[in-house]
Amino acid sequence: MAVRLVSVFFLLTQCQAAPFDYPPPTNNCVLEALQMDVEGINTTSEPNSFSTPPPGTTRRTPQTIIIGVRKGGTRALLEMLDIHPNIAVAATEVHFFDWDENYIKGIEWYRSLMPYSFENQITIEKTPGYFTSLQAPERIHGMNSSIKLLLILRDPTERVISDYTQVYYNRLENHKPVQPFEGIVIKNGALNTKYKAIQRSLYDVHMERWLKYFNLSQIHIVDGNTLIKTPLTELQKVERFLNLPPRIVSSNFYFNQTKGFYCIRSDGRERCLHESKGRPHPVVNATVLEQLYSYFREHNGRFYQMVNQSFDWH
Repeated sequence: MAVRLVSVFFLLTQCQAAPFDYPPPTNNCVLEALQMDVEGINTTSEPNSFSTPPPGTTRRTPQTIIIGVRKGGTRALLEMLDIHPNIAVAATEVHFFDWDENYIKGIEWYRSLMPYSFENQITIEKTPGYFTSLQAPERIHGMNSSIKLLLILRDPTERVISDYTQVYYNRLENHKPVQPFEGIVIKNGALNTKYKAIQRSLYDVHMERWLKYFNLSQIHIVDGNTLIKTPLTELQKVERFLNLPPRIVSSNFYFNQTKGFYCIRSDGRERCLHESKGRPHPVVNATVLEQLYSYFREHNGRFYQMVNQSFDWH
Protein backbone atom coordinates (compact mmCIF):
# COMPACT_ATOMS: atom_id res chain seq x y z
CA MET A 1 0.00 0.00 0.00
CA ALA A 2 1.18 3.49 -0.77
CA VAL A 3 2.03 5.70 2.16
CA ARG A 4 0.44 9.05 1.41
CA LEU A 5 -1.38 11.81 3.22
CA VAL A 6 -5.09 11.10 3.49
CA SER A 7 -8.41 12.40 4.90
CA VAL A 8 -12.13 12.13 4.41
CA PHE A 9 -12.74 15.80 4.13
CA PHE A 10 -12.45 16.30 0.44
CA LEU A 11 -13.12 19.91 -0.36
CA LEU A 12 -10.21 19.97 -2.84
CA THR A 13 -9.65 17.06 -5.18
CA GLN A 14 -9.52 17.59 -8.87
CA CYS A 15 -7.68 19.68 -11.38
CA GLN A 16 -9.36 21.09 -14.46
CA ALA A 17 -10.31 24.51 -15.85
CA ALA A 18 -10.74 27.72 -13.87
CA PRO A 19 -14.21 29.12 -13.25
CA PHE A 20 -13.47 32.27 -15.17
CA ASP A 21 -14.68 30.90 -18.50
CA TYR A 22 -11.29 31.39 -20.08
CA PRO A 23 -9.92 28.54 -22.31
CA PRO A 24 -11.31 24.99 -22.08
CA PRO A 25 -9.60 22.48 -19.73
CA THR A 26 -7.43 20.82 -22.37
CA ASN A 27 -5.82 24.12 -23.34
CA ASN A 28 -5.34 25.56 -19.86
CA CYS A 29 -2.05 23.77 -19.25
CA VAL A 30 -0.49 26.22 -16.80
CA LEU A 31 -3.46 26.16 -14.43
CA GLU A 32 -3.70 22.39 -14.76
CA ALA A 33 -0.08 22.00 -13.71
CA LEU A 34 -0.52 24.33 -10.75
CA GLN A 35 -3.56 22.45 -9.52
CA MET A 36 -1.87 19.09 -9.87
CA ASP A 37 1.10 20.37 -7.87
CA VAL A 38 -1.31 21.07 -4.99
CA GLU A 39 -2.34 17.43 -5.11
CA GLY A 40 1.24 16.24 -5.29
CA ILE A 41 0.48 14.79 -8.72
CA ASN A 42 2.41 14.89 -11.98
CA THR A 43 0.32 13.49 -14.78
CA THR A 44 2.89 14.19 -17.49
CA SER A 45 5.81 12.22 -16.14
CA GLU A 46 6.71 8.94 -17.78
CA PRO A 47 6.91 5.79 -15.63
CA ASN A 48 10.22 4.71 -14.20
CA SER A 49 11.29 1.97 -16.56
CA PHE A 50 14.18 1.03 -14.29
CA SER A 51 12.09 0.09 -11.24
CA THR A 52 12.10 -3.56 -10.25
CA PRO A 53 8.58 -4.98 -9.82
CA PRO A 54 7.82 -7.09 -6.74
CA PRO A 55 7.89 -10.82 -7.55
CA GLY A 56 4.55 -12.10 -8.79
CA THR A 57 3.18 -8.70 -9.78
CA THR A 58 2.41 -7.04 -13.07
CA ARG A 59 0.98 -3.77 -14.36
CA ARG A 60 -2.64 -4.18 -15.44
CA THR A 61 -5.28 -1.87 -16.84
CA PRO A 62 -7.76 -0.95 -14.08
CA GLN A 63 -10.63 -3.21 -13.21
CA THR A 64 -12.22 -0.21 -11.52
CA ILE A 65 -12.04 3.53 -12.23
CA ILE A 66 -13.14 6.42 -10.05
CA ILE A 67 -14.63 8.59 -12.80
CA GLY A 68 -15.42 11.70 -10.75
CA VAL A 69 -16.83 14.08 -9.92
CA ARG A 70 -14.40 17.01 -9.68
CA LYS A 71 -14.53 18.48 -6.19
CA GLY A 72 -16.55 15.50 -5.01
CA GLY A 73 -13.89 13.71 -2.98
CA THR A 74 -12.15 11.44 -5.46
CA ARG A 75 -8.73 11.76 -3.82
CA ALA A 76 -10.08 10.98 -0.37
CA LEU A 77 -12.02 8.00 -1.71
CA LEU A 78 -8.96 6.62 -3.48
CA GLU A 79 -6.75 7.02 -0.42
CA MET A 80 -9.28 5.36 1.84
CA LEU A 81 -9.67 2.42 -0.52
CA ASP A 82 -5.89 2.10 -0.53
CA ILE A 83 -6.21 0.78 3.01
CA HIS A 84 -7.65 -2.42 1.60
CA PRO A 85 -4.99 -5.10 0.95
CA ASN A 86 -6.79 -6.27 -2.20
CA ILE A 87 -6.61 -2.86 -3.87
CA ALA A 88 -3.69 -1.30 -5.73
CA VAL A 89 -4.13 2.37 -6.59
CA ALA A 90 -2.52 4.53 -9.25
CA ALA A 91 -0.74 7.48 -7.66
CA THR A 92 -1.47 9.91 -10.49
CA GLU A 93 -4.46 11.32 -12.27
CA VAL A 94 -3.71 9.90 -15.70
CA HIS A 95 -6.31 11.79 -17.77
CA PHE A 96 -6.05 9.08 -20.41
CA PHE A 97 -9.67 8.91 -21.54
CA ASP A 98 -10.46 12.63 -21.41
CA TRP A 99 -7.29 14.22 -22.85
CA ASP A 100 -6.71 13.53 -26.53
CA GLU A 101 -2.98 14.15 -26.20
CA ASN A 102 -2.76 11.25 -23.74
CA TYR A 103 -5.27 8.96 -25.41
CA ILE A 104 -3.31 8.89 -28.67
CA LYS A 105 -0.34 7.45 -26.74
CA GLY A 106 -2.22 4.17 -26.60
CA ILE A 107 -3.34 1.58 -24.08
CA GLU A 108 0.18 0.32 -23.34
CA TRP A 109 1.22 3.81 -22.25
CA TYR A 110 -1.84 3.87 -20.00
CA ARG A 111 -0.99 0.46 -18.56
CA SER A 112 2.58 1.59 -17.88
CA LEU A 113 1.25 4.21 -15.45
CA MET A 114 -0.62 1.67 -13.36
CA PRO A 115 0.84 0.22 -10.14
CA TYR A 116 2.29 -3.27 -9.95
CA SER A 117 -0.36 -5.56 -8.49
CA PHE A 118 -0.88 -9.19 -7.52
CA GLU A 119 -3.54 -11.36 -9.15
CA ASN A 120 -5.85 -11.05 -6.15
CA GLN A 121 -5.74 -7.24 -6.24
CA ILE A 122 -7.98 -4.79 -8.05
CA THR A 123 -6.18 -1.94 -9.81
CA ILE A 124 -7.93 1.42 -9.44
CA GLU A 125 -7.18 4.79 -10.99
CA LYS A 126 -9.07 8.03 -10.50
CA THR A 127 -9.45 10.97 -12.83
CA PRO A 128 -12.25 13.39 -11.88
CA GLY A 129 -12.47 14.81 -15.39
CA TYR A 130 -13.84 11.56 -16.80
CA PHE A 131 -17.39 12.09 -15.57
CA THR A 132 -17.93 15.31 -17.51
CA SER A 133 -15.91 14.25 -20.56
CA LEU A 134 -17.76 13.74 -23.83
CA GLN A 135 -15.34 11.01 -24.98
CA ALA A 136 -14.54 9.11 -21.76
CA PRO A 137 -17.61 6.83 -21.57
CA GLU A 138 -17.13 5.40 -25.05
CA ARG A 139 -13.37 5.12 -24.68
CA ILE A 140 -13.54 3.32 -21.34
CA HIS A 141 -16.20 1.00 -22.71
CA GLY A 142 -13.90 0.23 -25.62
CA MET A 143 -11.15 -0.80 -23.22
CA ASN A 144 -13.33 -2.89 -20.91
CA SER A 145 -17.11 -3.08 -21.35
CA SER A 146 -17.54 -4.96 -18.04
CA ILE A 147 -15.48 -2.57 -15.88
CA LYS A 148 -16.87 -1.34 -12.57
CA LEU A 149 -17.06 2.42 -12.08
CA LEU A 150 -17.10 4.50 -8.91
CA LEU A 151 -18.74 7.92 -8.95
CA ILE A 152 -18.56 10.11 -5.85
CA LEU A 153 -21.02 12.99 -5.74
CA ARG A 154 -21.95 15.74 -3.32
CA ASP A 155 -24.57 18.45 -3.18
CA PRO A 156 -24.20 20.21 -6.57
CA THR A 157 -24.31 23.71 -5.08
CA GLU A 158 -21.61 22.85 -2.55
CA ARG A 159 -19.58 21.38 -5.41
CA VAL A 160 -19.84 24.63 -7.39
CA ILE A 161 -18.64 26.68 -4.42
CA SER A 162 -15.79 24.25 -3.76
CA ASP A 163 -14.82 24.38 -7.43
CA TYR A 164 -14.64 28.16 -7.24
CA THR A 165 -12.69 28.03 -3.96
CA GLN A 166 -9.94 25.83 -5.39
CA VAL A 167 -9.28 28.10 -8.34
CA TYR A 168 -9.63 31.22 -6.18
CA TYR A 169 -6.79 30.15 -3.89
CA ASN A 170 -4.66 28.96 -6.79
CA ARG A 171 -4.97 32.34 -8.45
CA LEU A 172 -4.19 34.17 -5.21
CA GLU A 173 -1.07 32.09 -4.66
CA ASN A 174 0.09 32.88 -8.18
CA HIS A 175 -0.67 36.59 -7.88
CA LYS A 176 -3.44 36.51 -10.47
CA PRO A 177 -6.62 38.59 -10.35
CA VAL A 178 -9.68 37.02 -8.72
CA GLN A 179 -13.38 37.69 -8.87
CA PRO A 180 -15.93 37.29 -6.08
CA PHE A 181 -18.15 34.25 -6.35
CA GLU A 182 -21.28 36.29 -7.02
CA GLY A 183 -19.50 38.19 -9.81
CA ILE A 184 -18.96 34.93 -11.70
CA VAL A 185 -22.19 33.10 -10.89
CA ILE A 186 -24.47 36.06 -11.66
CA LYS A 187 -24.38 37.83 -15.04
CA ASN A 188 -26.74 40.70 -15.85
CA GLY A 189 -28.85 39.84 -12.83
CA ALA A 190 -29.39 36.21 -13.82
CA LEU A 191 -27.67 32.93 -13.00
CA ASN A 192 -24.70 32.35 -15.29
CA THR A 193 -25.56 28.81 -16.33
CA LYS A 194 -22.65 28.77 -18.78
CA TYR A 195 -20.19 28.96 -15.89
CA LYS A 196 -18.17 25.75 -16.14
CA ALA A 197 -18.51 24.93 -12.45
CA ILE A 198 -22.30 24.99 -12.79
CA GLN A 199 -22.14 22.86 -15.93
CA ARG A 200 -20.09 20.25 -14.06
CA SER A 201 -22.83 19.97 -11.42
CA LEU A 202 -25.51 18.94 -13.92
CA TYR A 203 -25.20 15.33 -12.91
CA ASP A 204 -28.17 14.16 -14.96
CA VAL A 205 -26.69 15.53 -18.19
CA HIS A 206 -23.40 13.72 -17.69
CA MET A 207 -24.92 10.52 -16.32
CA GLU A 208 -27.05 10.18 -19.43
CA ARG A 209 -23.90 9.73 -21.51
CA TRP A 210 -22.52 7.03 -19.20
CA LEU A 211 -25.75 5.07 -19.25
CA LYS A 212 -25.53 4.84 -23.04
CA TYR A 213 -22.46 2.62 -22.61
CA PHE A 214 -22.76 1.04 -19.16
CA ASN A 215 -25.50 -0.64 -17.18
CA LEU A 216 -26.45 1.12 -13.98
CA SER A 217 -25.35 -2.02 -12.12
CA GLN A 218 -21.77 -1.24 -13.20
CA ILE A 219 -21.78 2.21 -11.62
CA HIS A 220 -21.67 2.63 -7.86
CA ILE A 221 -22.45 6.09 -6.52
CA VAL A 222 -20.65 7.12 -3.36
CA ASP A 223 -22.45 9.76 -1.30
CA GLY A 224 -19.76 12.35 -0.70
CA ASN A 225 -21.76 14.15 1.98
CA THR A 226 -22.14 10.91 3.95
CA LEU A 227 -18.48 10.08 3.47
CA ILE A 228 -17.58 13.20 5.48
CA LYS A 229 -19.69 12.15 8.46
CA THR A 230 -19.47 8.36 8.46
CA PRO A 231 -16.73 7.18 6.10
CA LEU A 232 -16.96 3.53 7.08
CA THR A 233 -20.59 3.30 5.92
CA GLU A 234 -19.73 4.35 2.37
CA LEU A 235 -16.55 2.30 2.17
CA GLN A 236 -18.31 -0.89 3.21
CA LYS A 237 -20.76 -0.34 0.34
CA VAL A 238 -17.82 -0.02 -2.04
CA GLU A 239 -16.28 -3.23 -0.70
CA ARG A 240 -19.52 -5.06 -1.44
CA PHE A 241 -19.82 -3.51 -4.90
CA LEU A 242 -16.30 -4.65 -5.76
CA ASN A 243 -16.87 -8.09 -4.22
CA LEU A 244 -14.01 -7.56 -1.80
CA PRO A 245 -13.68 -9.18 1.63
CA PRO A 246 -14.44 -6.64 4.38
CA ARG A 247 -11.11 -5.29 5.56
CA ILE A 248 -11.78 -1.61 6.26
CA VAL A 249 -12.89 -1.06 9.85
CA SER A 250 -13.86 1.81 12.14
CA SER A 251 -10.43 1.87 13.80
CA ASN A 252 -8.99 3.00 10.45
CA PHE A 253 -10.52 6.42 11.02
CA TYR A 254 -10.09 9.05 13.68
CA PHE A 255 -11.41 12.57 14.00
CA ASN A 256 -8.71 15.21 13.97
CA GLN A 257 -9.91 17.99 16.27
CA THR A 258 -7.36 20.47 14.94
CA LYS A 259 -8.26 19.99 11.29
CA GLY A 260 -11.93 19.43 11.98
CA PHE A 261 -12.35 16.28 9.90
CA TYR A 262 -11.54 12.59 9.85
CA CYS A 263 -8.12 11.24 8.99
CA ILE A 264 -6.88 7.70 8.42
CA ARG A 265 -4.99 5.31 10.63
CA SER A 266 -3.38 2.30 8.96
CA ASP A 267 -0.05 0.49 8.77
CA GLY A 268 0.78 1.97 12.16
CA ARG A 269 0.55 5.50 10.80
CA GLU A 270 -1.89 8.36 11.20
CA ARG A 271 -2.21 10.55 8.15
CA CYS A 272 -4.27 13.35 6.69
CA LEU A 273 -4.35 15.08 3.35
CA HIS A 274 -2.29 18.10 2.41
CA GLU A 275 -2.96 21.28 4.38
CA SER A 276 -4.57 22.81 1.27
CA LYS A 277 -7.51 20.47 1.85
CA GLY A 278 -10.51 21.86 3.64
CA ARG A 279 -9.95 25.50 2.77
CA PRO A 280 -12.82 27.70 3.97
CA HIS A 281 -15.50 28.51 1.44
CA PRO A 282 -16.57 32.10 0.85
CA VAL A 283 -19.76 33.33 2.48
CA VAL A 284 -22.26 33.34 -0.36
CA ASN A 285 -25.19 35.71 -0.64
CA ALA A 286 -28.39 33.95 0.44
CA THR A 287 -30.28 35.06 -2.68
CA VAL A 288 -27.56 33.63 -4.92
CA LEU A 289 -27.62 30.38 -2.97
CA GLU A 290 -31.36 30.07 -3.47
CA GLN A 291 -30.94 30.70 -7.20
CA LEU A 292 -28.47 27.84 -7.37
CA TYR A 293 -30.69 25.53 -5.31
CA SER A 294 -33.64 26.32 -7.55
CA TYR A 295 -31.68 25.76 -10.74
CA PHE A 296 -30.33 22.39 -9.66
CA ARG A 297 -33.59 21.11 -8.18
CA GLU A 298 -35.04 19.88 -11.47
CA HIS A 299 -31.72 18.40 -12.58
CA ASN A 300 -31.34 16.62 -9.25
CA GLY A 301 -34.82 15.13 -9.52
CA ARG A 302 -34.08 13.82 -12.98
CA PHE A 303 -30.80 12.35 -11.75
CA TYR A 304 -32.54 10.58 -8.86
CA GLN A 305 -34.89 8.91 -11.33
CA MET A 306 -32.03 7.85 -13.59
CA VAL A 307 -30.08 6.13 -10.79
CA ASN A 308 -33.05 4.93 -8.70
CA GLN A 309 -31.58 6.64 -5.69
CA SER A 310 -32.06 9.95 -3.90
CA PHE A 311 -29.69 12.14 -1.91
CA ASP A 312 -30.03 14.77 0.78
CA TRP A 313 -29.24 17.70 -1.52
CA HIS A 314 -30.90 21.11 -1.58
